[in-house]
Amino acid sequence: MALAPRPPVVAVMGHIDHGKSSLLDYIRAANVTAGEAGGITQHVSAYEAEHEHEGTKRRITFLDTPGHEAFRALRARGAAVADIAILVIAAEEGVKPQTLEAFEAITEAGTPFVVAFTKIDKNGADIERAKVSALENGIYLEGVGGSIPFVGVSSKTGEGVPELLDLVLLTADLAELTADSALPATGFVLESSQDPKQGIAATLIIKDGTLSTGQFVIAGDTFAPVRFIEDFAGNRIKEALPAQPIRISNWNALPPAGTPFVAADSKKEAEKLAVLGRPESIKNIPAQQNESGIATLPLVIKADASGSILAIKHELAKVEHERVVIKIIQEGIGAVGENDVKAAAAAGGFIVAFNVGTDAAGRDWAERSKVSIDTFSIIYDLKERIEELVKERAPRVTVEEILGEAKVLKAFGGTSSKQVLGARWISGVLTVGNLVKVDRRGQPIGTSKLTNLQVARADVSEIKMEGEFGLQLEGRYEAAAGDTLIAFRMTET
Repeated sequence: MALAPRPPVVAVMGHIDHGKSSLLDYIRAANVTAGEAGGITQHVSAYEAEHEHEGTKRRITFLDTPGHEAFRALRARGAAVADIAILVIAAEEGVKPQTLEAFEAITEAGTPFVVAFTKIDKNGADIERAKVSALENGIYLEGVGGSIPFVGVSSKTGEGVPELLDLVLLTADLAELTADSALPATGFVLESSQDPKQGIAATLIIKDGTLSTGQFVIAGDTFAPVRFIEDFAGNRIKEALPAQPIRISNWNALPPAGTPFVAADSKKEAEKLAVLGRPESIKNIPAQQNESGIATLPLVIKADASGSILAIKHELAKVEHERVVIKIIQEGIGAVGENDVKAAAAAGGFIVAFNVGTDAAGRDWAERSKVSIDTFSIIYDLKERIEELVKERAPRVTVEEILGEAKVLKAFGGTSSKQVLGARWISGVLTVGNLVKVDRRGQPIGTSKLTNLQVARADVSEIKMEGEFGLQLEGRYEAAAGDTLIAFRMTET
């Protein structure tokens, strides 16, 4: 075994408006050769950059992922895709809720990371204030009680970016990342998609070994012949090395994001591994049968890539309601079509689309069947819409709300339907018009209506403090001394 250092794979994470994409775009523009930069953004969700560190040019692979929700979902499937993370914090705003979520995802995974204070060129930028914000939220930076390295950067001017890349490479050196290029390739599926020209294609990150044309790749129960390998820029290469992001086409089915892959030399071996090595499928939202008081929200999910579907499912798993169960009845890559609408219509459900549109047949069927299609480009917005739908779908439940209690001291005269009582306040508020349960030694004997209240022979509308008072109940049930009167109302939730 010939272990050698390999380039780090880096994920950039943080709050949605704190400059992740701008930072990646600057690094891509400044550190990728002009000949390679052309088709990167549309082609794969990862790219390689080159940076000179201590006199040596070294490569770094950056993941252009949907964000920390996908990172966390991938980790939940055991995919240690990223070696290092960059946590971005805007110097003008400091730590935000999504910053903390990203920080938690990074620390849960045990991934080494560095902090980049972005937007230092802005007028309101204040790194010192942002550092205090980080410290207050448990992000302990170097020089202020911790050991997390940091640097201020501007994605507009490029200030601090070389220093950030130096920190990334120093962190990689401390992690002692190694690989054996003589081994068959292994790694993870970053995402997969349906290509109209090349069929099903997947972006892979090689973590160890070398992949060559003529081999096969197996991910779970899916596999593909390696007829050609595309690098991050769309160039065809004969072999791919550790830490390289590559694209392989002609899969027999969509390999789920986060699935480990291995390489094999023959189709026979690939088919055998696909059968024997089937991993547990992506955890779906549990489909439960309707029970008394439980409703189902059927969903069809369409997205631009399998990684997006995984991230959406991860977020939907957080949407909980005691009277509603989310059930994903269909999912897929690409535009919403006729079959998706028919499935939603048959189940009385909804369609959510992430970064994809709806084709003409799908729109026509949606109009005819009155199926709702909601399109999103931000997963949090999609999650919020599902939360709204869950609340709308929840069955209404009537619950009893206790308003106040009193103890009967004496029963006076009355008619067959009305009774006058003397009582002492125990708790809460008793108001004229309340329904009142008469409780005798812990057992309810009936319900009446509170029609009058008096204090010192003067009529009052309510009793809400300690003392004795008179009252009149209207109903069929007579209260006696020692009974408890419980004022209540029924509310619908």
